[in-house]
Amino acid sequence: MRVFVAGGTGVLGRLLVPQLVARGHQVTATTTSPAKLGLVAEMGADGVVMDGLDAVSVGEAVAKARPDVIVHQMTALNFVHAGKPDFKSDRYFANTNRLRIEGTDHLLAAAEATGVSHFVAQSNAAWNGTRDGGWDKPEQDPIELHAGPVAHMVIKPIRHVEDVVLKAGGAALRYGWFYGPGATDDQIELIRKRKFPLVGSGTGYWSWVHLDDAVSATVLAVEQKARGVFNIVDDEPAPVSEWLPYLATCAGAKPPRRVPGWLGRLAAGELAVLMMNEVCGSSNAKAKRELDWEPRYPSWRQGFKEALA
Repeated sequence: MRVFVAGGTGVLGRLLVPQLVARGHQVTATTTSPAKLGLVAEMGADGVVMDGLDAVSVGEAVAKARPDVIVHQMTALNFVHAGKPDFKSDRYFANTNRLRIEGTDHLLAAAEATGVSHFVAQSNAAWNGTRDGGWDKPEQDPIELHAGPVAHMVIKPIRHVEDVVLKAGGAALRYGWFYGPGATDDQIELIRKRKFPLVGSGTGYWSWVHLDDAVSATVLAVEQKARGVFNIVDDEPAPVSEWLPYLATCAGAKPPRRVPGWLGRLAAGELAVLMMNEVCGSSNAKAKRELDWEPRYPSWRQGFKEALA
């Protein structure tokens, strides 16, 4: 197939593009920087400079590529600010929120204008499911919208992605927290400097996914023309109080400091407290069943150890 990867030089895109090429697909990958066109060529794809927030730029890029499927991987996440973790939504999520709303709309409009038959988009597994019941949430549980106004600023763009992509007959992949090559370098450095504390009780459950597994699931969603929402996560959601000290051990660092919620709220924002104490994990049963996907790293325990060996 002709595959258009928007965000082809991002953390996931730079691993996804060569996998698609290796499987015989003709790939066009976008970047926001002309300096990265050489990287795209090295991956075996055609490169195009595109501004995902500019409807004309997106329309021209898609029209030229004439793809069979569009894969939306555009984000702009960087949670380190001034040398410390910072989940304050105005800095951490602002550009990504725009890409999830405006960027998604531009890509879908271009898809409709050029007759693209399928669409796969990046979503996020951190917010699916209310805090009632267990911590291992399936896709049919609603995205949590009861976490307060700061979290709403993050969750609403995710809901927008899923709503418009599903309406168009595409697939939304709710990835867990990425780790692997280049995905957690900043976090690991902070952990080694003991600048990544455990805030509050650390009872929030996170679902992780190795980048290699995220890529393999995305390839399957593209090739099978999957439709609907899929949690792309490993088999073992775990509380922050469990995985963070283990990650520190794997990184050769001292145990993370513990700070009360009020102090974490001042330093890193309300969202950081929420994410460390109240979010839910996700179930990957649907992706295994319908995509025939099996993660190479079924547990972050194995994955962290190998990634930092």
